[in-house]
Amino acid sequence: MAAKPKLHYFNGRGRMESTRWLLAAAGVEFEEQFIKTPEDLDKLKNDGLLMFQQVPMVEIDGMKLAQTRAILNYIASKYNLYGKDIKERALIDMYIEGVADLSEMILLLSVTPPEEKEAKLAQIREKTTKRYLPAFEKVLKSHGQDYLVGNKLSRADIHLVELLYYVEELDASLTANFPLLKALKTRVSNLPTVKKFLQPGSQRKPPLDAKALEEARKIFRF
Repeated sequence: MAAKPKLHYFNGRGRMESTRWLLAAAGVEFEEQFIKTPEDLDKLKNDGLLMFQQVPMVEIDGMKLAQTRAILNYIASKYNLYGKDIKERALIDMYIEGVADLSEMILLLSVTPPEEKEAKLAQIREKTTKRYLPAFEKVLKSHGQDYLVGNKLSRADIHLVELLYYVEELDASLTANFPLLKALKTRVSNLPTVKKFLQPGSQRKPPLDAKALEEARKIFRF
């Protein structure tokens, strides 16, 4: 029996959360080796387990994969969540790059200085409702299908739904004018594998609070 994928990261969302979502949606059980101290991170580096001296890192199929995109690309390909041909894959890549742009803004909000937070929030709200969500709503409206690409669940849908949860955590009203996106969120959330991941006690991580942020600062020395 193949070993479960092992995720090396701190006990928080950050850049690993999309990997957790993707594995969970694919129905793949995984283990987590939490980095709790700077010494834990140093050990991974000194043991030569981190190609670029940084995490996330995932042990899977005998490999130690670093770099978030490489990790996600491999998992999506392995579990048939990456389209049926190069055209579908190109569309999926385009959509997830847009998701990543907005996700990164939301992720960085947690480390934004307090005096800059309101301005950053305003910028996120503007780009969410005027740029990113309208683009995805338009895609769904253009073909009238259940999913973004090929009328089949792909990593694009999973990453987008993850993003929609983050957006609604900031302000639930931001998705109010996007009925097709809300329907996609409901559809994906009701898939048995995703529904399980969304239950309390799962490996899904909560929003980064002050305590978790301070722990991350100590581990990663930022």
